[in-house]
Amino acid sequence: MMGPAHSLSGAAAWLGVGAATAAAGHPMPWPVLLCGALICAGAALAPDLDHKAATISRAFGPLSRGICEIVDKLSYTVYKATRKQGDPRRSGGHRTLTHTWVWAVLIGAGCSAVAIAGDRWGVLAILFVHMVLAIEGLLWRAARGSSSDVLVWLLAATSAWILAGVLDKPGHGSDWLFTAPGQEYVWLGLPVVLGALVHDIGDALTVSGCPILWPIPVGRKRWYPVGPPKAMRFRAGSWIELKVLMPTFMLLGGVGCAAALNVI
Repeated sequence: MMGPAHSLSGAAAWLGVGAATAAAGHPMPWPVLLCGALICAGAALAPDLDHKAATISRAFGPLSRGICEIVDKLSYTVYKATRKQGDPRRSGGHRTLTHTWVWAVLIGAGCSAVAIAGDRWGVLAILFVHMVLAIEGLLWRAARGSSSDVLVWLLAATSAWILAGVLDKPGHGSDWLFTAPGQEYVWLGLPVVLGALVHDIGDALTVSGCPILWPIPVGRKRWYPVGPPKAMRFRAGSWIELKVLMPTFMLLGGVGCAAALNVI
């Protein structure tokens, strides 16, 4: 999938979680619903950090491009070290390590750890990074081009500061789901995990599939490309993605938001 579809699917997924928790009698405070949807929309772009042409690789200028190269080499190294006889030979690491459930869990756990250890600055860092990605994904037409990068960063920084202040207020969700002292903002890792997994599921629908199950072997392959029957797959950026899936994600997100806020 392309960046906009990934981001929309991430936001819709978190809003769906909000609807589910509301139905179960444990509704999210609205700031958690909003922040989680934006974080999930941004996190749904993050697995493509192994691709130099992806949105995330240019979102933070030379810094993200440098990290992209490191992640690509790391992913390729892990692929070569763990491939089985049935896995094909590759020349790069795209759609390998960062497109697995293991990576999603590790990144989510890392964000939770940063939120705890870094206190307010850790929370701000998590919000800022994912706000940048969410803006790049959801407002991709307006955010394209290097001339808009500074404006995106300023908007993301302002949004992160405001949202962190809202979450800090009593009853607004800093301790949502994890209520023990010292566990404030642990939940920030959850939309990160969900966003990464939604990205992987989206890529599994495309022609190449996605090795989301690694390191669990399937037959003669450890990097088995999970996906539906090939007749049901599509190419990234095709009309199915643009004309069918993206409107569907918007509709599901709207319904999920309304249900999460007990509007319907």
